[in-house]
Amino acid sequence: MRTLALISAIWAYPIVAQPLPEAAATADVVVLGEVHDNPAHHERQTDWVAQIAPAAIVMEMLTPDQAALITPQTRQDPKALGDLLAWDAAGWPDFAMYYPIFAAAPDALIYGAAVPRDDARAAMEDEIAATFGPDAGAYGLLGPLPTDQLAARIALQDEVHCNAMPAEMLPTMVDIQRLRDATLARAVVRAMRDTRGAVVVITGNGHARKDWGMPSILAEVMPNARIFVLGQTEDDAAMDGVFDLILSAAPVARPDPCDALR
Repeated sequence: MRTLALISAIWAYPIVAQPLPEAAATADVVVLGEVHDNPAHHERQTDWVAQIAPAAIVMEMLTPDQAALITPQTRQDPKALGDLLAWDAAGWPDFAMYYPIFAAAPDALIYGAAVPRDDARAAMEDEIAATFGPDAGAYGLLGPLPTDQLAARIALQDEVHCNAMPAEMLPTMVDIQRLRDATLARAVVRAMRDTRGAVVVITGNGHARKDWGMPSILAEVMPNARIFVLGQTEDDAAMDGVFDLILSAAPVARPDPCDALR
């Protein structure tokens, strides 16, 4: 009942729709970043998806197997869809924040781009290229990162893990992020080739950044694709990374995730 109540609240107080930037309206791929637990970010994503009316939506939150379960019938029922996807078990914020995105483009095909947990575990013990598959080179997974980028990414992983991760594990965390970025990019390529239409990507800001996230890989694989990236922040806070546009929303009250480690 909490999910249905929150969906009703979201639709009762929608954000004010604004025309898309021309570069987004004419793009082949529009990447919509987010802070995962901010409802206002999802409201904006919903508004943009409704205006774009994409042929496909690629979601960081779903594996390909989960996306394959979605049917036109289950898509009409938020509770049935959330249960079908075992959404709560995956640890994402309340499905009520995400369901309106599905409803905003009811005919769009849904592509899952999450790395399954077993694959992520395997990648921690093996080369990420082996986990990704034979096209790893095309998606930038062969060879080391530039030294300065690797250092910046290690520092970022240290920060997001509350400076509590053993130092020797941080390069592995960077590799897992690279694997996730490449998996997102590959899902977008498949969606574009399958549908021949506009594709929207729903993902966190870290994967959305143009300097080293998924869009940078996609630009190498499909250099002629027109890509527009929206980053979303809170309370006008500065964001790491490069985006075509950054928009802000009110912050969400949340506990400090590092409190439990102090």
